Amino acid sequence: MSDQLRKKSQVAALAVLGLIAAVAVGFALGFLARTTVLGGDDSVPAADSVDVGFAQDMSVHHNQAIDMSSIALTNAADQPVRTLAFDMLTSQQNQVGQMQGWLAIWDRAPVGSNGYMGWMKDDEGHSHTMSMASQPTGSVAAMPGMATADELAALRQATGPAVDVMFLQLMLRHHEGGLSMMEYAVDHAETPALKRLAESMISTQESEATLMKQMLAERGAQPLAPS
Repeated sequence: MSDQLRKKSQVAALAVLGLIAAVAVGFALGFLARTTVLGGDDSVPAADSVDVGFAQDMSVHHNQAIDMSSIALTNAADQPVRTLAFDMLTSQQNQVGQMQGWLAIWDRAPVGSNGYMGWMKDDEGHSHTMSMASQPTGSVAAMPGMATADELAALRQATGPAVDVMFLQLMLRHHEGGLSMMEYAVDHAETPALKRLAESMISTQESEATLMKQMLAERGAQPLAPS
């Protein structure tokens, strides 16, 4: 086995261990926070609530970021990009664990069944997604910032510095696309622990977005247009 293949195998093994640890810790935090999550009256958010919708949809959104980070962790050419990918992979897997832990406590499905973002309403009860080719339920088929199947395939097939640029572009757009959901959860969710998690996501991802813009500029590349 060549040194390069051996190194990639070691990185992949570390990524798997990191994922297992992160999801286990996150899921445990979700259950340990039962009192904080449910509140003193043991209230459970409704299936169509902001709390449940955010936890379901953001889990899906995060899972794609985890997939892209796993690819970059193994294939990126530059160490700073691999380090960023590892940080994103472990932090977002931990957050998915927390959100899935809460959904389990609430006895709610791990993912929604009628599209995405239908839980985001304006003050008159209209879905925020009405301008995004929404379905009759007010939901959308794909969340903002999500990479397409073709883009993910291209990222997997890329080699060398192209991996770094493509990952940074896709992840930057991904971060920016999910921001509106996080902000809405901060303003409208009722579960204190979930609101704090959304606030933490905003802070972390805004910082990461600034870093990714700098890294793209250093590589002579531009951000992608919003999706």
